Parts: sequence; structure tokens; C-alpha cells
Amino acid sequence: MSNTAAYFLIFSVFSSLIFVQIAIKSEKPIRKAIISSFWGILTLIFVNAVSFLTNAWLPVSLLSIGITMVLGIPGVTMLLIMNILFNT
Repeated sequence: MSNTAAYFLIFSVFSSLIFVQIAIKSEKPIRKAIISSFWGILTLIFVNAVSFLTNAWLPVSLLSIGITMVLGIPGVTMLLIMNILFNT
């Protein structure tokens, strides 16, 4: 993937987050979108950091990062459930 395509993807994801926050009439849509993305990425890092204890890990790819940025903590939970269901 070229740098231009990656930047376009990041811009598109962030724009959609802001649009969702505006659609639900959030008071500070940009701030809420950034906080949701931050908590999603932090949760993904945490899940992989404790994977030696829980034996549940998530591969870090553009898809998983995109899902966690858009959906936040529920996105990481969804990825974990799908990982458990389809990898057993």
C-alpha cells in the first residue's frame, strides 16, 4: 500500500468517526472521535500485551487497527470473539 493510499484511508476513517459523532449530536465530535480511537488502540495493545496470560491475541494489521479505531473497545471485543470462534 502506498503512502497516499494509507493517508487517504486514515483520513476517511477519521472523517467517518466525526460524521457519526455529529449524527448522534455529540457536543464535541472531534474530541470524542479521537478519544474513541485512542481507547480502541490502547485496548488492542493491552490485549496483545497480556496474551501470554490469557492465550488470546489479535494480529495487528490495517484491518484490525481500522476496526479498533472506528468501533473502539467494542471493536476489540468483537475481534476477540471472532478470533475465539473461528480459531478453535
